[in-house]
Amino acid sequence: MVAVFKRSALRLEGQLTTYEDRGTSGQKVFRQFCGRCGSPVLTDTERAREQGIIFVKAGTFDDVSDLRPTAHYWVESAQKWIPLPDDAELVQQE
Repeated sequence: MVAVFKRSALRLEGQLTTYEDRGTSGQKVFRQFCGRCGSPVLTDTERAREQGIIFVKAGTFDDVSDLRPTAHYWVESAQKWIPLPDDAELVQQE
């Protein structure tokens, strides 16, 4: 699960290690990890940079009790037994 934030709202402390690969669309994906423990922290793309947003791994938050998914991606390859909320945006791959 990731949370989407305005890039300008993000404040980081410490060093991140970046691994670059390609997403299913072919665009570069920059996966950033804690340089000390290896935990995933951020996911970034060139398109996200253009849009002024960044993806933060929700597992890095101290409290996730009020998080509620509002969009689901890659739903065409989701397991049939995974329930998708009726009010969530379902995004197909491009």
